[in-house]
Amino acid sequence: MRRRTFLAAGAAAVGATLLPKPFAVAAAATGRKGVMLMNRIGPSSSDLYISDVDGSNERKLLASAGLDYHAGIAADGRSLVFTSERTGDGNSSLYRARIDGTGITPLVAGPAMDDCGALSPDGSKLAFVSTRGDHKAQIWVLDLRTSALRCLTNGAAVAGDPSGPDGHFRPSWSPDGQWIAFSSDRNTVWRGHDDGRGWEHTQELSVYIIRPDGTGFRQVASREGYCLGSPKWSPDGRRIVCYEITTEGTWLAHRPEGIGKVESQIVSVDVATGERIEHTSGPNLKVAPQFLSATEIGYLIKGGADEGLAYTSGTLPSVKRSLRSPVWTPDGKSVIYQKVGFATRPLDTSLYTWDPDWEYRFCDVFPVLSRQGRLAITDKQLGNSSIVTLRPDGTDRRVVFDTDGKGLDPTLVAKGLAGAFRPAWSPDGEWIAFGLGGWFQERAVSTAVVARVRSDGSAWETLTDGTANAGFPSYSADGNEIVYRVWGQENKGLRILNLTTGATRVLTDEFDNLPDWSPDGRLILFTRKTSATNFDVCTIRPDGSDLRVLTSSGANDGHAVWNHDGRILYNSGMYGFRAEAALYDDTFQPYGQIFSMRADGSDKKLLTDSQWEDSMPLYLPQSVLSQ
Repeated sequence: MRRRTFLAAGAAAVGATLLPKPFAVAAAATGRKGVMLMNRIGPSSSDLYISDVDGSNERKLLASAGLDYHAGIAADGRSLVFTSERTGDGNSSLYRARIDGTGITPLVAGPAMDDCGALSPDGSKLAFVSTRGDHKAQIWVLDLRTSALRCLTNGAAVAGDPSGPDGHFRPSWSPDGQWIAFSSDRNTVWRGHDDGRGWEHTQELSVYIIRPDGTGFRQVASREGYCLGSPKWSPDGRRIVCYEITTEGTWLAHRPEGIGKVESQIVSVDVATGERIEHTSGPNLKVAPQFLSATEIGYLIKGGADEGLAYTSGTLPSVKRSLRSPVWTPDGKSVIYQKVGFATRPLDTSLYTWDPDWEYRFCDVFPVLSRQGRLAITDKQLGNSSIVTLRPDGTDRRVVFDTDGKGLDPTLVAKGLAGAFRPAWSPDGEWIAFGLGGWFQERAVSTAVVARVRSDGSAWETLTDGTANAGFPSYSADGNEIVYRVWGQENKGLRILNLTTGATRVLTDEFDNLPDWSPDGRLILFTRKTSATNFDVCTIRPDGSDLRVLTSSGANDGHAVWNHDGRILYNSGMYGFRAEAALYDDTFQPYGQIFSMRADGSDKKLLTDSQWEDSMPLYLPQSVLSQ
């Protein structure tokens, strides 16, 4: 395969032509150990709106705004429930309000992810999705009169194969209150996109029903190779409507390059007989269906030129508007939906903290701290993924390597698919190594080099020849060597470069990635593709001995780095999806959470519990922040 070449000709002096955005890590509050920086891929704003069914008379719904989404309307039309992160960025909780947006009161709160609330027809119970208990997405029911809680999906009759995704989503009450429909990927296998070749996973959902006391569980709709999501009941309780998309399509449905190209259909099934009706045909990604009457179904066209509200009968006018998660009022006259923003969070934005000893803050990608206490990051928020350094208090900010003019495709740089990625400090703080070229899916068609720049930005040089996709370097403890990865069918694995002699030796020859040399020099941490559909976190000694595989979830474990206390921090989807994958926007792996474990792989701990993609942690103790 011919690769696109990303390599500047020779070394050159660097001019700091960019102005970094202000970024100062504020010291943590008294009593905290410090700050954990992390990256999050997810919306930075979301507001609920209400309009007439034809799109007119649009206005914001709630009297006070948070990060609000996933509304559900009571059967009497007088109130709604919704998900909000007003207790902290990343912490989704459930609230209730009057239909005019006033009287906001909490219903379900706590450190777990709580989402997609649905009120029973008589208003006495709330069905919702929660990760409380076992960290997996389960269907729970809250009795609003007694506050009694019951999990419906973790019992032996419902629980699926724990080695698979095994999540449960989008509960919906039957009109008589006797049943709850939901979607689930229970008893499905982890599968990568692009026929299993991709890191990120696709999702296969079926539709199930269960009684609110946990009995009567059964499957009502499934189709091999397809994902059936967001079930809703017909007014007479005889049918359930859902969207139907190929399992492969669930990847493109949340990627910006695919959202306007992939298609799905709106279908319904008879609950008693399983008889299937396809209500739509043709192009467009159609989701969020709802019966407005016995003969009319409204739904959302997600992405593309026709994005907005549409109807199966054609008697109601379509509404072209950028929105998500619509729900129609029981009288069919109004519709509530959310408008979502993806403006970049300011650096050091406070996030919800699941660990009371540390404050969580937002950071750009690949943050790393030198032994001398200086930060370096790949600053994607500058728009060109350059290398920026600074003191943690925000002073002395420098763009030490500007990717502008270095032979990169500006379109790919703007998309975050090319740039100077993963800075690594030399032990003496004099150099920063990094990869320069095309990344992620571009690695299959693009070259990249390992390079290094003086920490003052005065000069830089390439360390590899540009014939392969080489990157993600890390220095040895003595500063004499650099470990990095190469990626390609013929040339793959970890390599160690001796900076004195220029000699390179092969450490591994598997699909290995993201190496990180331990501070004591004894181990190299990395991610290995251990099967066609799975990646795991591993360690190996620099001489190639003592290979250990530390994770085995089947859900992809990776992006591992050493913490200051000798533990390993990494990203994993081991507890499954947190929501229906096709409903996300602009994500790679929407279910990724941050974990820590000991160096031998024991004592795994969940550090985040959001429904967004969390990764790239860096702990900054108070001693560093107070320098």
